[in-house]
Amino acid sequence: MKKVSSWVWAAAILVYAFLYLPLAIVVVFSFNDSALNAEWVGFTFKWYQMLLHDDVMLEAALHTLLIGLVTCVVSTVLGTLAGFAMYKWRLRLLPALVLTPIAIPEILMGVSLLIFFVMLNMTLGLVSITLSHIAFCIGFVAIVVRSRLQGMDESLVEAARDLGASPVTAFRAVTLPLIMPGIIAGALMAFTLSIDDFVISFFTAGVGSNTLPLEIYSRVKVPMKLNPEVNAISSLLMLLTLSLILIVSKVAPSALRSE
Repeated sequence: MKKVSSWVWAAAILVYAFLYLPLAIVVVFSFNDSALNAEWVGFTFKWYQMLLHDDVMLEAALHTLLIGLVTCVVSTVLGTLAGFAMYKWRLRLLPALVLTPIAIPEILMGVSLLIFFVMLNMTLGLVSITLSHIAFCIGFVAIVVRSRLQGMDESLVEAARDLGASPVTAFRAVTLPLIMPGIIAGALMAFTLSIDDFVISFFTAGVGSNTLPLEIYSRVKVPMKLNPEVNAISSLLMLLTLSLILIVSKVAPSALRSE
């Protein structure tokens, strides 16, 4: 085995430090006994205790999780069907319709959806945010599922058909289990994109429908009003994401593999 150069190790360490050091700082300062994130004063859990009594932040978190779960389920179903359709039928218009929402700038997507809801005379709120997230996430799920389908051995489906299985049975018994890692990966991506989205939510949110990214932004946009509770809720979000990854790695290990 060829020995890895020290320069490669140094570059790798710098890249990973750039990616993960800010996250570590957020977690560490969520336990800092100071209202300012300038220096370490002491260890405390008070910011998490205050977070549990912060009704506004908790309501925003509940909205975010609710929207994320609905978006995850609906966009996974529709995205899987769209990915299968793009794989099965080579239509030129279909990929453009499915992938355009993820190709255009997110701010343009938000403005377009806002205009669309206004034209429908629809009250902006949790429903409008959820519909917007679904429209945005379907394309991501479709890409992942289609990639999984392209790597599938089609002869297995043909063998099932030769043995007398109907198209529906062949899809349920052969195709679906083979592409399940892609579906799970797409669902995780949809959920993560939904709970993390700010731009589209900013344009499609109404009064009383605040999400966690919007609430965090409202608290950190003025530097003098930085609230350590933001560090606490951010740490909990990271914990939630890591927990989902660990659960998937146990339930469906192949979902996190490239093969």
